[in-house]
Amino acid sequence: MPELPEVENVKNTLNRFLPGKVIKDIKIYWDNIIKHPVPEEFILRLKGQSFEEVYRRGKFLIFHLNEDSLVSHLRMEGKYGLFNKEEPPDKHTHVIFSFTDGTELRYRDVRKFGTMHLYPKGTEENHLPLSSLGVEPLSDSLTAGLMKKLFFKTKRSIKAVLLDQTFIAGIGNIYVDEVLFKAKIHPETPANELSIHKLKKLKNAITDILAEAVKHGGSTIRSYTNSMGETGGFQLKLFVYGRKSEPCRICGNEIERMVVAGRGTHICKNCQK
Repeated sequence: MPELPEVENVKNTLNRFLPGKVIKDIKIYWDNIIKHPVPEEFILRLKGQSFEEVYRRGKFLIFHLNEDSLVSHLRMEGKYGLFNKEEPPDKHTHVIFSFTDGTELRYRDVRKFGTMHLYPKGTEENHLPLSSLGVEPLSDSLTAGLMKKLFFKTKRSIKAVLLDQTFIAGIGNIYVDEVLFKAKIHPETPANELSIHKLKKLKNAITDILAEAVKHGGSTIRSYTNSMGETGGFQLKLFVYGRKSEPCRICGNEIERMVVAGRGTHICKNCQK
């Protein structure tokens, strides 16, 4: 699933070509992607609107139009791309936004797990799915002190808490493993037992890892590409994720794979005691 760095790069590439495009028509080939409102109203409301700018909240894309906001989650395999209308869509294209200039924004999703919600612009944060999201990890709001307050009442593992989007939004399995390695924190450590010193290290690791991943275009582990068809490069810089049985780049100890919070987890037990 694309995480914050990948979604941030999709947002950036969409903003290269999308602002100013006026919607002439919409075709929906898989109704289940449209979660709110019903597909017929979704189409009726969007016709004639123009795209202004694309934002990101956690792992969600937010398309601001002149009247509404379209909230989109890519889930496992969702992709957006710009095409000329003469190019035939493939079988995995499920939503097509046709523009007055003869181009089309196409949403392609092999797994069909992606979602779209449409709300009046400025109200999207008041509704699900955005209303349930926690703090943005790259914002000034995330501090060691805030994490101390957020984690105080939970005995869940720090890995489970970091994966929970209601605490901190946008971090998934890849980057949780990398962040915990950089902060030298064992993933099974109860979140409420972390000292303020450890939480400062965790906060710095979150900032550093996510910012570096955004800089390198995210991580292409399986099929991720941005909206220009470009792959990420951060997978070449991963220290633990996907490196089972390989030597740790810090101490040489063998990277191990375990299951924490129901997710495959990569760890150096020497560096993360």
